[in-house]
Amino acid sequence: MIETSVGLDVTVEYFALFRSCARKSLEKIHLDESAPAALYDALRARYRFPLAKELVHLVVNDEYSPWDKALQPGDRVVFIPPVSGG
Repeated sequence: MIETSVGLDVTVEYFALFRSCARKSLEKIHLDESAPAALYDALRARYRFPLAKELVHLVVNDEYSPWDKALQPGDRVVFIPPVSGG
């Protein structure tokens, strides 16, 4: 867990490449700040995600979200890797 004094708890769901790296599909995380970019950076370091943030889409509560929008307690966060195919 990422421990802090702010008390911001979110749920992160992992799909595709991120699920393979994290070796789990779901995780509850306690954050020290509300920035999604900081969350991604911490998880990228922990699980060795190979993709830079600039290549990843952020989804919060089933809606695409900008990286600068603050997370709220109880949010469900998903990082979407680039997809291709037809």
